[in-house]
Amino acid sequence: MRLANARGRACLVVGGRSIDLERRSGGRFSADPMQALARWDELLDWASGLPAGEGEAPLDEASLGPCVPRPQKVIGIGLNYRDHALEAGLPIPKEPLVFTKFPNCLAGPRAPVPLPSDRVDFEVELVVAIGRRGRAIPEARAWEFAAGLCVGQDISDRRLQFQGQPPQFSLGKSADGFGPIGPALVSLDEVRERDALRLTCDVAGERMQDGSTRDMIFGVAELLAYLSRHLTLEPGDLVFTGTPRGTGAVRKPPRYLAPGQEIASEIEGLGWLLNRCVSPPG
Repeated sequence: MRLANARGRACLVVGGRSIDLERRSGGRFSADPMQALARWDELLDWASGLPAGEGEAPLDEASLGPCVPRPQKVIGIGLNYRDHALEAGLPIPKEPLVFTKFPNCLAGPRAPVPLPSDRVDFEVELVVAIGRRGRAIPEARAWEFAAGLCVGQDISDRRLQFQGQPPQFSLGKSADGFGPIGPALVSLDEVRERDALRLTCDVAGERMQDGSTRDMIFGVAELLAYLSRHLTLEPGDLVFTGTPRGTGAVRKPPRYLAPGQEIASEIEGLGWLLNRCVSPPG
């Protein structure tokens, strides 16, 4: 099952076509994507009974907003790929490095990315959406608490992030438009190799990042278990799980985003984002 947000309404994506969830279910499910997540197991069961080719209309990708539009928490994990830690010249973390992206940063898979400074960076990431409430989750059962996966970009204003001490990780990564996700939330039964997914990022047509989630220092199950030891994970919470090597700030010379460039982010089996960089309003 692939859950998307088309003009604020929950829809299922089937073979490039969409099904309005509220209308197709006769009101059983709400048009609110967050309500769909709150009833994820029930929705999966209902959607499994839909015949193949049930799409109502062609999917208008330009209409898509963030597939999870209003999470309680958006959690980021820093320095979670070995090759990224090595290129940055930093030691491998002994436990996850956790920060917050404020929910206002979330944007759709085709949304523009405003650039408030000349040092805005790109980071393609696997994003996990929580489907069941959990605290102190055993690592062996952690995947049971995930609703699905999507592609994400952890856009970061490095000038703001590192302008003082300690660094402003959360603020530097939370400007409006700094968290494109989508194009849809893909249920786990559609993801064959969920611990070994290839993820890539192209900027202005040039391949900048090319990695695999198998190179994570802390895998998804370990992250969910760790986080849930310290806080309760709620349906709809998002976890940005880190980025592989190739980000702009650690290149020699650095490569930051510029207005007019397009960021193409893809994870195998999950789809892709295409976000154009623009000057900030005003």
